[in-house]
Amino acid sequence: MRILVTGGAGFIGSALIRHLINNTEHDVLNFDKLTYAGNLESLQGVATNTRYEFVQKDIVDQAAVSEVLGRFKPDAIMHLAAESHVDRSIDGPSEFIQTNIVGTYSLLEATRSYWLALPEDERAAFRFHHISTDEVYGDLHGVDDLFTETTPYAPSSPYSASKAASDHLVRAWQRTYGLPVVVTNCSNNYGPFHFPEKLIPLVILNALAGKKLPVYGNGLQVRDWLFVEDHARALLKVVTEGKVGETYNIGGHNEQKNIDVVRGICALLEELAPEQRKGVANYADLITYVTDRPGHDMRYAIDASKIERELGWTPEETFESGLRKTVQWYLDNLEWCRHVQDGSYQGERLGTNVKELIA
Repeated sequence: MRILVTGGAGFIGSALIRHLINNTEHDVLNFDKLTYAGNLESLQGVATNTRYEFVQKDIVDQAAVSEVLGRFKPDAIMHLAAESHVDRSIDGPSEFIQTNIVGTYSLLEATRSYWLALPEDERAAFRFHHISTDEVYGDLHGVDDLFTETTPYAPSSPYSASKAASDHLVRAWQRTYGLPVVVTNCSNNYGPFHFPEKLIPLVILNALAGKKLPVYGNGLQVRDWLFVEDHARALLKVVTEGKVGETYNIGGHNEQKNIDVVRGICALLEELAPEQRKGVANYADLITYVTDRPGHDMRYAIDASKIERELGWTPEETFESGLRKTVQWYLDNLEWCRHVQDGSYQGERLGTNVKELIA
């Protein structure tokens, strides 16, 4: 199978490509613009594999997409290219509209032209897999419930609104034009190679640097955490075995309060790297409560029973085992972290319209 992955240099995309190259026989083309969050170092281990190819292009460029489709001739497209950080979307929503909505539209149109020109048997076998987020469903605060594939959309942030729009576009292209699509909505991912503006890597690296560990509001916001390598396995299941037109929610069965995640990281660092502690008796002494994010959703939680029931996927990692692996990976790969932090993101607070350095 020949698979084109958009956004393959990002966190989830690179995990997917590593899984495809290391554990399957599929050929993979990575189509990535290489924004601040795209990092080819995350793919060094597969970069010289003859089944892997990288093209630096923007999905908004429909002609560039069409050229690559015509040359590579994929059997499936796995669409992960997106602006993905909520705080950045609050500071600058236009990039999110451009990439997540306009980019998805351009990709869909280039794909539709390519798909229509395929022989009938290849057209029937082709898949367009759109990878999205549970944030499109909004907030479960005060509701003892889980997000299912039929939960109404109620996005809260510019990011989640742009992803909701892209989901609707993909489904419309299936309904109107017959494009064979599958959609997945996942919970919060974590694991190796995660860009350090997100909670878990930010806390790990700030703690090791002796910086404050920012906790939004009271820290009681709840997220369902999904180890990124478990997610990669689920995505492969969906693109190869999922039913056209269906949506599959992917979650880790790991609801955790943000403050408990931060405390858990501190406890692991006390165990694994006590000698790296700077200026405090305990890593937890660095925890600092900061003004909450505007429009912050209080709880997300995924019901992943459909993908388990229909495709046989379940997560292999518990939150405890996955978090331990993640903290250890960052301790072992501080050089990768330094290279990432040499770029545009230097640890400043985002999403308040104030460039407050978290230090």
